[in-house]
Amino acid sequence: MVIDVIRASTTITTALAEGAASVVPVATVDAARGRRQQLGGNTLLGGERGGVRIEGFDLGNSPREYTRQRVGGHDIVFTTTNGTAALAACDGAAVILIGSLVNRTAVAAAARAAATQLGAAVHLVCAGVERQAAAEDTLGAGAILAAVAEQWPSDCRDPAAEVAIRQFHTVGGHRSGASAIPPLTAALAATPGGIRIHALGMQEDLAVVAALDSLATVPALAADSGMLLPLPSS
Repeated sequence: MVIDVIRASTTITTALAEGAASVVPVATVDAARGRRQQLGGNTLLGGERGGVRIEGFDLGNSPREYTRQRVGGHDIVFTTTNGTAALAACDGAAVILIGSLVNRTAVAAAARAAATQLGAAVHLVCAGVERQAAAEDTLGAGAILAAVAEQWPSDCRDPAAEVAIRQFHTVGGHRSGASAIPPLTAALAATPGGIRIHALGMQEDLAVVAALDSLATVPALAADSGMLLPLPSS
């Protein structure tokens, strides 16, 4: 399971939830342009470098751009600085899913079902920033693991997983009454990714990426086509 909370995994999940036909992750800008030529038709280019939309691309990496009106029915060739690189690093996995705060319960259930069917372990791969750990992705992993712990408390989790769950609860993932202290959005704003997004003037994205369980879509990579597609609803 690949996690890039700010913002690739959130944007991919949003695109498919809003009716995109597929999201096609690629590693480089040149590869994106080449893949678009291969697919033709209504294919869009989406992604970023340095947090901003790539010159000549139709879309950036803000989930707010990926509305049904803009992406419905389109294939989207997608490349980002960290998220699609993390996907490429998982090439040997039997199943590859995209996880985020917005789909945390749905992706937790899907990953657990796949692992049970295959008799395999689930590895949560945090994309980070330029191969360095990023607190926002640890929070995303903690949120997903907390969903597993709530529903299947006897499942085995390694020490790193337990640390991620505690961090998620500490920053506001654990709700008491009607409030979460501190708010998850504020916690994300203090992370490296949140600080970078704020500097780019895209801080409105933080409320979107922090919206726990706002989507039930689970993107899964189809090995034959290289496309991310939504898992069928159970």
